[in-house]
Amino acid sequence: MKITVITGTEIKGCTYHIKEAFLDVLREGNDITEFYLPKDLPHFCCGCKTCFFKSEELCPHAEYVMPIWHSILGADLLVLTSPVYALRTTAQMKSLLDHLCVHWMVHRPDERMFSKKAVVLTNAIGVFNGGAHRDLATSLTWLGISDIRKLGIGLMEGVNWAQLSQKRRQAIIRKTQRLAEKYKNNYTARKGIKVGTLFAITRMMHQGIARKEDPLSADNQHWLDKGWIKI
Repeated sequence: MKITVITGTEIKGCTYHIKEAFLDVLREGNDITEFYLPKDLPHFCCGCKTCFFKSEELCPHAEYVMPIWHSILGADLLVLTSPVYALRTTAQMKSLLDHLCVHWMVHRPDERMFSKKAVVLTNAIGVFNGGAHRDLATSLTWLGISDIRKLGIGLMEGVNWAQLSQKRRQAIIRKTQRLAEKYKNNYTARKGIKVGTLFAITRMMHQGIARKEDPLSADNQHWLDKGWIKI
């Protein structure tokens, strides 16, 4: 199984240890590729819209974004890990999601995303992981992934891993590794009802707009080339 892991911080703190606990279950026999933000994507989306109007390969940050995107496309399992900042995911993780928005179903989706599995791992000082989960899961859904599991860890005892008691650290590791066990058998994910409905709605939208366009936009040309719409 090919696994792509994207971590929304370079700090080797709680997020790092939780991510490592998850991967420890899956290291044997699997191909794991990791990215750390912002090191592997040091630029925020600048809103130039080049990806939408022309091509994502012409993005001013393509040298960073495209290796991550190609790794995602080649993976069976995608793991997004992030600490919770201001009740949300980190800014550097959001920057990646902004860059990948061109591949949302409403723009230029890739059918390979429909068969992928994804895991969202977050941690907060308290129990408020929901906002970060929604940030990440929303993008994953619109990218076409139906099989998404989320695990939010409430640290409770401190901010740093070293501040947590041994008992608390072990409880976090056990909980994380129980989730990882579910992926030891590389089962095939299926397109769910929600993703299927979103795809059907956006296909009707592109079909209606494409009939009126001359020349076709990059988005509608993509849908036409895929055979998803006809004009």
